[in-house]
Amino acid sequence: MTAPAPRPGASSAFGWSVLNTVLSRLGTLGIGIVLARVLGPESFGTFAVALVALMAVLSFNELGVSLAIVRWPGDPARIVPTVNAISVAGSTLFCGAAIVAAPAFTAAVGDPHATDVIRVLILSVLINGVVASPAALLQRDFREKTRLGIDQVNVWVGALLSLVLALAGMGAMALAVGRVAGSLLAAVMFLRASPVPYRLGLDRELVMPLLRFGLPLAGTSIIFFAVGYSDQVVGGSILGSTALGFYVLAFNLSNWPVSILAQPLRRVAPAAFSALQRDSAELNNAVISTLGVLAAATLPAVSCLAGSAIPLVDFIYGRVWLPAAAVLPWLLVSAICRVFCDLSYDYLVVRGKSGTVFSVQAVSLVVLVPMLVGGALWNGVLGLAMAQAAVALVVVLPLYGWQLSRSGVSLTGAVSMLWLPLLISLAVGACSFGLTSFMAFNLWTLPLAGLLAGGTTWALLLIRRKDVRILLSVGRVPAVHPAQLDRRATTK
Repeated sequence: MTAPAPRPGASSAFGWSVLNTVLSRLGTLGIGIVLARVLGPESFGTFAVALVALMAVLSFNELGVSLAIVRWPGDPARIVPTVNAISVAGSTLFCGAAIVAAPAFTAAVGDPHATDVIRVLILSVLINGVVASPAALLQRDFREKTRLGIDQVNVWVGALLSLVLALAGMGAMALAVGRVAGSLLAAVMFLRASPVPYRLGLDRELVMPLLRFGLPLAGTSIIFFAVGYSDQVVGGSILGSTALGFYVLAFNLSNWPVSILAQPLRRVAPAAFSALQRDSAELNNAVISTLGVLAAATLPAVSCLAGSAIPLVDFIYGRVWLPAAAVLPWLLVSAICRVFCDLSYDYLVVRGKSGTVFSVQAVSLVVLVPMLVGGALWNGVLGLAMAQAAVALVVVLPLYGWQLSRSGVSLTGAVSMLWLPLLISLAVGACSFGLTSFMAFNLWTLPLAGLLAGGTTWALLLIRRKDVRILLSVGRVPAVHPAQLDRRATTK
């Protein structure tokens, strides 16, 4: 008898997911630079308006039910057809509504030229709804190696087609067409890779339990979106699409270093935490270990980017984009806070506290919106970014920390994981600022600053190697030797 292959664990999934993200980010960085130079701030801002609309609908289009597949304690095949039916129905409804509402939205944010771009881009909502369950099944089974191939096709097809169309003079529409084309090809690959055959069905016994699980998450996701994107909505409506283009470029740059590890971790974390949900002590230890590893892996890069913001933007994107450099350090503060808040979100959802997460996000939104409006009116895009950073650091992060503490996670343990990476990273940021400000050749100084950040990250991860090993062991199920299978069969 042949031994079954071992089930991939969090270590394998995280490794493949990191590789996936690195390839996607590095592979499209050059294309993104060319697109920014070709399109300019105004067209870039128009696409940003359309992207905000897309992300708004994606935040709730499948009504939160796909995450139930990741968390389902039994065989997920039982709920998949019902999840598919709910997801496709919801996505179809919301996609149609968004197409109809596009003119009103673009008028509200001050860029009517984005209407047609939104109507093309919003087709991604329907595609996302169709493949929600296959994506969740791959996440549940830690099959990030498969996900890598799918995501690379999506990214490269979309980016290259966008580049060709932008060079042909299509402006912001080039980005929308490229994104939809990549999503369509990725959808076909998701359906073929699904561990469970794709079919639609509606088990009435499952509909209400799934909706009771998913709707609070969908509501939370709407608030989560609003907290994450209200800055762009406010910026577009008050400051216009050109200013929004500067802001979004800085926003994308601020997300670049943290997403290399944070995005793969978020893809793996719910399934990994679910594997430990029966053991609260182990789950809480895993959360603290994850915080330590995240801090070691992301804080040096974030500080480096903040310290070298002006020469970096000038060298890579050109002087026309320099207003984005002043915004970048403040958005990096928001980005690093978001990394830890997102991890807290995943933990609280696994613990069944989706209502708590909703409350935290709702309170954050109530504080954030007036701060953003005031910041934009006071000091343009810089004031907008400062308001975003202040609310993330002073309101959202402490609220999540309080909820983690109430759920049994030791804040003392968490702080002990964070203080060393934070202090060292501040020194990295100061050194990066000195290198890039007082040495003339950006071609050399920027790589030197990057090497400093990379070496610091490696040293901090070496210090946290025990925590890295803890994370790599989560979800791992060893292969069973054939002799053991024979003994089990004989026993039965």
